[in-house]
Amino acid sequence: MHRLVDRHETLATAESLTGGLVASTVVEIPGVSSVYRGGLVVYATDLKHALAGVSEALLEERGPVDSDVAVALARGARERCSADWGLATTGVAGPEPQDGKPVGLVYVACSGPGGDTVRELKLDGNRAAIRTESVTSALQLLADCLCEAPAPS
Repeated sequence: MHRLVDRHETLATAESLTGGLVASTVVEIPGVSSVYRGGLVVYATDLKHALAGVSEALLEERGPVDSDVAVALARGARERCSADWGLATTGVAGPEPQDGKPVGLVYVACSGPGGDTVRELKLDGNRAAIRTESVTSALQLLADCLCEAPAPS
């Protein structure tokens, strides 16, 4: 988050399987209020469209656990919260598979001024472990994207 402060840029989140854990983790950081705009918890599929602006056609065709949906969520967070960066999570934390997708399949995505990045994760463990690792992976993705992005002028 300090890199965002140094760059004078902002962040917003859109979360599905993590249910607000990314936002909760971010707001634990002292001084983050200068860069964190807010977030969307879009656990229900219809809210991914209604609140985050994910295309209904994409959700219908691919379902909520998909790399393109993750990117759309990150873009939606960025746009809807007027932030420079959007960070998103979607996946299956378990205990049961969802729509033919296995437990532990997670997508984290980051949308920024220079484009979008998504990572597919195949995580092991129980529900809590999968959700915790998803948060860690999302924040690592943001850090990596910030390192690769040119500083704003």
